[in-house]
Amino acid sequence: MINYEVLYDFQKLYEAHKAARKGKRGKLEVINFEMNLAKNLVALQKELKNRTYRHKGYHHFKIYEPKEREIYAPSYADRVVQHSLCDNILAPILDRRLIHDNAACRKGKGTHFAMDRLSGFMRDFYKKYGTQGYFLKCDIHKYFASINHTVLKRQLHKLFEYTDVYELNCRIIDSFESSPDTGLPLGNQASQWFALFYLDGVDRMIKEKLQIKYYTRYMDNFVILHHNKDYLRKCLAEIRNMCKNELKLELNEKTQIFPLKNGVNYLGWHFYMTDTGKVIRKLRNSSKKSIKRRYRKIAKDYSEWQIDLEHIKQKIQSTHGHLIHGDTYRLRTLLSQKTVYRRREIVAEE
Repeated sequence: MINYEVLYDFQKLYEAHKAARKGKRGKLEVINFEMNLAKNLVALQKELKNRTYRHKGYHHFKIYEPKEREIYAPSYADRVVQHSLCDNILAPILDRRLIHDNAACRKGKGTHFAMDRLSGFMRDFYKKYGTQGYFLKCDIHKYFASINHTVLKRQLHKLFEYTDVYELNCRIIDSFESSPDTGLPLGNQASQWFALFYLDGVDRMIKEKLQIKYYTRYMDNFVILHHNKDYLRKCLAEIRNMCKNELKLELNEKTQIFPLKNGVNYLGWHFYMTDTGKVIRKLRNSSKKSIKRRYRKIAKDYSEWQIDLEHIKQKIQSTHGHLIHGDTYRLRTLLSQKTVYRRREIVAEE
């Protein structure tokens, strides 16, 4: 049974607030919310309980790393509501339905999980077929901006029927459009779960109907490994047909079939296999350039007194933790040797 009441339990809302403020405690809207925390949480509780809650809109801005994207961030109160919705209702219900290799934004999974699964598939494939095989790499054209509201609501209705949870989900979906009846905003926590679930039918077709063993998906990027190129062509036709006719999605120009010996680009890395079956993971050139820019930005911000050494340490540890998942020793050595952190001298005005 779906328990809508758990959504506005005061303790759950407080926990949602603590989750929403992580990394943002210095933001003005968070400070303002916390100055009257009990009052604001009670107000949200009342709106949710009385079914009068309405989404309050988005703050729009751009980010440029790892690539340029349009971000639509909800208000802080909306983020609290979405944390409660996602953590207490959507995640427990949707996570049980998703296949094991749907890797993005799930507890215990993520980028490195998907990378390790693909490497494991390649090693297992080598034991059976050697290096004679193929990859099918699929990518959805402007995925979040192309998700159809009517299709998504129909999918959610199968799980939630005409309940209060379903109605709340619909209001969140309808709070944004990139075109009529289409699009989910990047920067919205509920969007991540909706996007994970939207392609569940494709996942199940690939695993159950097409009987594919070696398959992994990270949001709208997915990879299939198979020894028969003609069968991969059939898989591609089935995927393209379901995406277009049932989900109103289009595959983009990155969707191709590659020989296994050429390797495949996935999640910013290039995966390829040696003649002995060893899987090599090299950072793509675009990813290298992005990381170098990141290090230069950190050094610049430190020189201009915008961040301190502790902030530098956190950023470097995060990047290092990602780089050690591939063959990046030379890059890590170069970054540590060539990046200089020096404060710019402040000259007092006379």
